[in-house]
Amino acid sequence: MNVASVTEMWDRLTGTQPDPSRWLIGATALIALAAVLLRRVWHVTRNAVTIAHEGGHGLLALLTGRRLEGIRLHSDTSGLTVSRGKPHGVGMVLTAAAGYTAPPLLGLAGAALLASGHITALLWGATALLLVMLVMIRNAYGALTVVVTSAIFLLVSWLTKAQVQAAFAYLVVWFLLVGGARPVAELQRTRRRERSGTSDADQLARLTHTPAALWLLLFYAVAICSLVGGARWLLLQ
Repeated sequence: MNVASVTEMWDRLTGTQPDPSRWLIGATALIALAAVLLRRVWHVTRNAVTIAHEGGHGLLALLTGRRLEGIRLHSDTSGLTVSRGKPHGVGMVLTAAAGYTAPPLLGLAGAALLASGHITALLWGATALLLVMLVMIRNAYGALTVVVTSAIFLLVSWLTKAQVQAAFAYLVVWFLLVGGARPVAELQRTRRRERSGTSDADQLARLTHTPAALWLLLFYAVAICSLVGGARWLLLQ
């Protein structure tokens, strides 16, 4: 790769792209909403939320000095992130809290990038994060899921026109924003029905000696505030 190619890639990454039309922004929001609300569709699209969820656990584990052992993604859209370190303390609390808050916060960060016109940076950044996550995947289904998702981002960012890239980027961001609260609602129903005491909220309750309901409220608050803030950036740009 010569200097000119590197310069061109850098310019694409740091440059801005024109704002898409209003109808495209609205259409992608409606499609994302359908992908979250329709049960059969959600069973497939929820895999993307699980990737973000487990990626959040993994990232905070690394940032807080824990040793990340591996990540597993399962065909029932559940996942598991294993890290080693102190079984208590701030690092463990932040790692446990990162799962349900990661998808909406990633959506909010994506909305900020789109509002400033950095569509290419969003697509390439997402691809890079997925490839880094792939290194830590420890099961076949998880590896397949991340590889397919990475390939989709890569193909869209390299082989499609600007309008298609914009539509895809807005769809992804809307999906993370709109879909941030549904896993929390599912967690609430599961806890009420099974009472297994193994959920992230229960783990956080034991770590902090606070009610699990308080953590559910925090997860809802992050999801709703991210949706409101992200929607303002996307719709009022």
